[in-house]
Amino acid sequence: MTLSRRDILAGTAATAAAATLPAGTAKAQAKRNVLKVVPHANLQILDPIWTTGYISRNHGYMIYDTLFALDNNLKPQPQMVENLDVSADRLKYTMTLRDGLAWHDGTDVTAEDCVASLQRWGKRDGMGQRLFAVTDKLEADGKKTISLTLKRPYGVVLDSIGKISSNVPFMMPKRVAETPADKQIEDTTGSGPFMFNKANWKPGNLAIYEKFKAYAPRKEAVSSAAGGKIAKVDRVEWYTMDANTAMNALMSGEIDYWEQVTPDLIDLVKKAPGVKVENLDPTGNMGWARFNHLVAPTNNPMVRQAIMKACNQEDFLKTAIGNPEYYKVCKSIYPCGTTYETDAGYVNQNVADAKTLLQQSGYKGEELVILQPTDHPVLNPFCQVMAEQLRAIGMNVKLQAMDWSTVLQRRASKDPTDKGGWNMFCTWWIGGDTVNPLTGVGFGATGEKGWFGWASDEQAVKLQDEFANAGSPADAKKAATALQERLYANGHYVNMGMFFVPVGYRDNVRGMIKSPVQFFWNMEVV
Repeated sequence: MTLSRRDILAGTAATAAAATLPAGTAKAQAKRNVLKVVPHANLQILDPIWTTGYISRNHGYMIYDTLFALDNNLKPQPQMVENLDVSADRLKYTMTLRDGLAWHDGTDVTAEDCVASLQRWGKRDGMGQRLFAVTDKLEADGKKTISLTLKRPYGVVLDSIGKISSNVPFMMPKRVAETPADKQIEDTTGSGPFMFNKANWKPGNLAIYEKFKAYAPRKEAVSSAAGGKIAKVDRVEWYTMDANTAMNALMSGEIDYWEQVTPDLIDLVKKAPGVKVENLDPTGNMGWARFNHLVAPTNNPMVRQAIMKACNQEDFLKTAIGNPEYYKVCKSIYPCGTTYETDAGYVNQNVADAKTLLQQSGYKGEELVILQPTDHPVLNPFCQVMAEQLRAIGMNVKLQAMDWSTVLQRRASKDPTDKGGWNMFCTWWIGGDTVNPLTGVGFGATGEKGWFGWASDEQAVKLQDEFANAGSPADAKKAATALQERLYANGHYVNMGMFFVPVGYRDNVRGMIKSPVQFFWNMEVV
């Protein structure tokens, strides 16, 4: 019997720490232009290159800038770059930085900083790894010019260095970017529209961002991640709260903006006076249950196939999201409604076949560990439904309870489950991260050099290459479809469907940006 959302919510402790708003906060801060936000998660990791966690990505957008950025049409536009010259043979890209770029410590941004930043990003990000595989030279030519020379033409150079989501190629000072890619940075100096107030950072409670007054925004109108990033408030404060506390704080005016209104509270928030609820991301989110391909029993392809056959996508969505207005059964690994949508290779639920496959795999009741973020209102139900469906085919499932920030740390472990490792974790990617075979970090199959779960599949890598080098839209579509079939056949992950999470805000907040990613520049409280 499938768990109901009410059952899960009733049994879920509010494990997220609720931030304490000092007495008189709203009145005192009315005299200062402050935007008070409840983000979707606790900020614990400050390095958006080391992790793909979206809270770290959002933190990165507050304090860093990018060479290129995607607009409303997901097309790359110059951001820190003023001029771009591409040689006739498409082998050399010459990028000149625009005037007025400065680090938060007052020093100038240089081409050497950007080269070092791209090199570090290219060691962590799947799209970056592909770009550097076809790169002959990347070097600084003077203080403001970056020269990228390729071994052969590559059609997605700007899409790669302008990608909108994890891992975003944020620019950092050279001294910071020279930190080994597998080690987290400690210095949070950036050149973006806000500065991180690290001295007053309280993980699990509060993160503060101060306006960088020396930031020079572009002149173009804002368009998703592109255009002018204008800090219209002096300070942005992120308060970590559980869902009920966040709802009450928004209704009372103690906070201005709630990044992700949880599905079970949407109707209540909608009815509150002075509050609005809106979906700002038309591409939605794609739910995943990621396998660990290195650790038993999920290192066995037949076990992964049995698990996929045990799962019913609609059960996940009904339980975690509830309202069909905010979810969609989607058999495609690319967001439904986008260019490469297809149902090719999708594994439909068949419990009898799942049991047979599991028996044939040689599975003998080994413990399967699922990392369960009990503080996350969508991922927690996803994990519980997963456990129920796997137990129904005879698997020995252990739900390991922790908060989402701990999941982000724990998933980096490659150890066996009895030594702190794991077999599965539930997550999601924004649609903007999965619109094609190259944007999806989790689509990569480069083994231990790749994303958590470390899938390895030479055929999948070849299909991604075919997509990158496609000579026509039809060829690109063919490669994208073939990649989906391959990922399903290899048991890359369980597709848990497509859903939408609206934002909640006070009706005096202006300047929200429609985008797959939450941005806080251009926003103000009037």
